[in-house]
Amino acid sequence: MAASRMLLHFPTHFAALTLNFRTPPDDRGTRRENVVFRRVRLVRSQEHDPWKNLALEEFLLGDCSDGEGILYLWQNARTVVIGRNQNAWAECRLDLLEAEGGRLARRTSGGGAVYHDLGNLNYSFILPRKFYSMERQLGTVLHALGSLGIHGEFSGRNDLVVSGRKFSGNAYQLTRFRSLHHGTLLLSADMDMLSRYLNVDPEKLKSKGVSSVSSRVINLRDVAPALEIEALRNAMEEAFLEGYVHEEAVREQGFPDSSEFRTLFEKHSSAEWRFGRSPKCEVCVSRRFSWGGVELRINTEGDRISGPVIYSDAMDVEMIASLAGVLNGIPLNWNEMANAVREGFPESPEMENVADWLEEAPIGRKEEVRE
Repeated sequence: MAASRMLLHFPTHFAALTLNFRTPPDDRGTRRENVVFRRVRLVRSQEHDPWKNLALEEFLLGDCSDGEGILYLWQNARTVVIGRNQNAWAECRLDLLEAEGGRLARRTSGGGAVYHDLGNLNYSFILPRKFYSMERQLGTVLHALGSLGIHGEFSGRNDLVVSGRKFSGNAYQLTRFRSLHHGTLLLSADMDMLSRYLNVDPEKLKSKGVSSVSSRVINLRDVAPALEIEALRNAMEEAFLEGYVHEEAVREQGFPDSSEFRTLFEKHSSAEWRFGRSPKCEVCVSRRFSWGGVELRINTEGDRISGPVIYSDAMDVEMIASLAGVLNGIPLNWNEMANAVREGFPESPEMENVADWLEEAPIGRKEEVRE
């Protein structure tokens, strides 16, 4: 079905947002500017297919012009969505998920695995990179919830919480000229299914001070029992329109009738993208840091590392991809690996953590896993 577009007439005033939460990090080295758009686009997906919805998100990221801001709202049915650099087999119970009619999807951003069902609303802010501001974007979400009588706050590296429990996780992707920030809003998600399908690292739970993933999260209906999904959608769109000055607003529905979108759908639905590769490895070491976990799988040719694979729920996708390149081809020696990391990332506190860990000569385990 071809996408349709409708011109909407809204007031273009800016309503100042009062932000009463600890400021999360913005794009490093990128200045924040006043946001004035020629056009804002309100996009809603009418389908619950995760592969189509993620393909549309990636399409919109490439389709966003310099003078546009896009708010994309979407829902998936019975889906586990993993981060760009995660190991699908380690993050969820794949056989059970698929046997019960669920789907696995992989997003283009970093971060950890999440469970989606129709009790969850997903939002995506797609903007020119120079306008990316995690503070402003999360402020828009909190402003929308505040209009519904829900007072949330920012917590940790990427969470929104109410009464100390998480109802929204967030991740981002930055390209040279564009930015994507997306997140979840748990309205009435099935917590039993969330616990049933997700494999959560015990060290991650320990770092959060909780015993299970379900004990850490909360549905917004637990706070506002009468809240409906349509009211949540409308509040998000109204807050977006108030928070970003614009000359015109348009509403879009449906999926693009283009070869580019079809190619993206084929990518997101493919086994190659969703499962990636979980290779046999000679040495496997892992460690959880405050900013995310790292699992390093090493094979060698002679005495040198060959084609290392790194899994991580770190938010910075490119940093993890670059780490594999830095380690490839150097001797399998912990000190030389640590030195290579420091040389490759001279100003990264995260990679300094990794180098310190490697210097400790972590004991690797030989492990074989399915191809």
